[in-house]
Amino acid sequence: MDRLSQVFARCATENRAALVGYLTAGDPSMEVSEVLMLTLASQVDIIEIGIPFSDPVADGPVIQAASERALAAGIHIADVFLIAEKVRKYNPEIGIVLMGYANVPYTMGFDAFAKDAKSVGVDGVLLVDIPAEESEICAAAFRAHGLSQIMLLAPTSTEQRVKLAADIAQGFIYYVSLAGTTGANMGEVTAVREKLAFIRQYTKLPICVGFGVKTPEQAKSVASFADGVVVGSHFVSQITSNLDDYDAVRRSLLQSASVMASAMAR
Repeated sequence: MDRLSQVFARCATENRAALVGYLTAGDPSMEVSEVLMLTLASQVDIIEIGIPFSDPVADGPVIQAASERALAAGIHIADVFLIAEKVRKYNPEIGIVLMGYANVPYTMGFDAFAKDAKSVGVDGVLLVDIPAEESEICAAAFRAHGLSQIMLLAPTSTEQRVKLAADIAQGFIYYVSLAGTTGANMGEVTAVREKLAFIRQYTKLPICVGFGVKTPEQAKSVASFADGVVVGSHFVSQITSNLDDYDAVRRSLLQSASVMASAMAR
């Protein structure tokens, strides 16, 4: 099995969902970001490393601000790879996913991007603005370098879109719990559960639920039926709340991630 499959198999054996945690690379600076990524990585099963971008249309104000801080700090894609490399060095069994928008890898060249990502220990990539219908733009490069291409599905996804995404996806499927941006209020749990049951008719891949999971209670509820729970804005907000005290950020992030990890048990 590849590393992402191993992560989900390990979590299933332990009768819990996987905790997937997100932070934007380089927020609020390269030095601090490295510390925070390693702090989060110590508590989660899969870490999503956000690629800063100037127009993050799928993200709400918390993660938009994180991208702005990272870009203001001069963070480039090479820095994102350096952070991923450090996370991998100290966390050999963790899943690492790069999450972002197509502009950056497209400009770099998908093949070069995939090669560099794989060389630093990345397992998968989620490009939120490449729908299943356009996935072939990067699929060959990702396959060639052994990167899982993670696909998004949402409450509005039609049966046709679900089937197509299920055919293409590798690693896991990321189900967006709401029709909105990151950090908004999570969709109604019963509706999320029903949609996952529908998606499972077309795939055997693990399904992770994200967008809007803010509290341990929400996380525990989702963990009862999903293979993984994605927490992003909640973790990023620990930075926003403590911008003048980075040691306080680290402590707050560690505490919040530890509590979320405890909520994964079924």
